[in-house]
Amino acid sequence: MTDTLRAVGTSVSGPAAHMDWREVAGLAGMITDAVARAFRGKPEVIEACAVTLLAGGHLIIEDFPGVGKTLLAKALARSVHCRFARIQFTPDLLPSDITGVNVFNQKKGEFEFRPGPIFANIVLADEINRASPKTQSSLPECMQEQQATIDTVTYRLAPPFMVIATQNPVEYEGTYALPEAQLDRFMMRLRLGYPTADDEIALLDEGTSSDLLARVPTVVSDTQVLAMAATGRGGRAVESVRRYVVALTTASRSTADLFLGASPRAGLALLAAARVLALLRGRDYVVPQDIKDLAIRVLSHRVILSPEARMHGKTTESVLSDLLNSVPAPRG
Repeated sequence: MTDTLRAVGTSVSGPAAHMDWREVAGLAGMITDAVARAFRGKPEVIEACAVTLLAGGHLIIEDFPGVGKTLLAKALARSVHCRFARIQFTPDLLPSDITGVNVFNQKKGEFEFRPGPIFANIVLADEINRASPKTQSSLPECMQEQQATIDTVTYRLAPPFMVIATQNPVEYEGTYALPEAQLDRFMMRLRLGYPTADDEIALLDEGTSSDLLARVPTVVSDTQVLAMAATGRGGRAVESVRRYVVALTTASRSTADLFLGASPRAGLALLAAARVLALLRGRDYVVPQDIKDLAIRVLSHRVILSPEARMHGKTTESVLSDLLNSVPAPRG
C-alpha cells in the first residue's frame, strides 16, 4: 500500500533564501552568545551545538547527571524562535506517545490525527536510553527523512527539525543501549565534562536553571535558520579536502582497533558540519583543520572498538585521535 503524504503544523513555504556568508557568521555568533548566557565555560561545546543546528543534524549529549545537558538543549532552543518540545523517555513510553495517534471523533464519525511532540522544530529526547527499543525505533525515520508514518499515512515534519538527545553513561539498570543504526543518525556526540572551579562558583551565585534560561534571548527566526543552513551547504570544499574526509573514514575501517568503522553517512556528516564551522570562523571554504576539530565528535559514536583494543584500555576517542595523527592532511 502506498503511503499518503500530509503536512502537519506550519512550515516555511518555498526554498530557503541564501544569505551572505558573513551575515551567517554574525547570526551564528549571536546564537552562541545567547546560549553562553545560560551555559558558561564551554564555548567549544556551544559552537558544536550551533554547527549541528545549522548543518541540519541531530545531537546526542552523553555525560554525568547534573552537568547541564538539559540546560544546554533548552538554551539553544530558546535562542531560536521556533516550537520546542521535551519528551521524557521512560520504559513505559510507547511509539504513539512520540509520533501521535489517530483518535475517533464521534461528532464527525471519522478518525482524526493528533500529532505527538515530535512535531516540533527542536525536540529534546531526555534520557533517550531509558525507552525500550520498540519506542526508540520510532525516531530514525523522523531523524533521517523528517517525516513520521502513522497507520500508512506519512506526515511531514516542519523544518527546521533537530533532535537533541541526552543520556547518562553511568546508569545501566533500566536502560537500553541505542542501536548503531540509530546512533549513526546523530551528527555529533558531545561530552560536557565538569565545569572549572571558577565557573562552578559563578553558577552557585546565579541561581537555578530557570533563572539562567530567562537570560537567553531569542536572536534568530526559523526562516533565518533555514537560510543560514542553505548558505552553509554551499561552503566550498576542494577535492583535496574531500579526499581527506574519505581517507579518514577509510582508515577507520581498516584499523585493527575498530570492529566497525565509519560509514559513508559519517563522511557526509563530517563534511556538512565542517562547511558550517568554516562559516562560523569567518570563511566560505573548508580547511583541513575544520575537519580535524570535528572528526572525533562526528565519528566517535559511529565506530565500535575491537575486543583487543577495549582490553588494552583504549577508547574510541583515543583511536580516532591516533588516526588523525597518522592520516596526512592536505597542504596548501
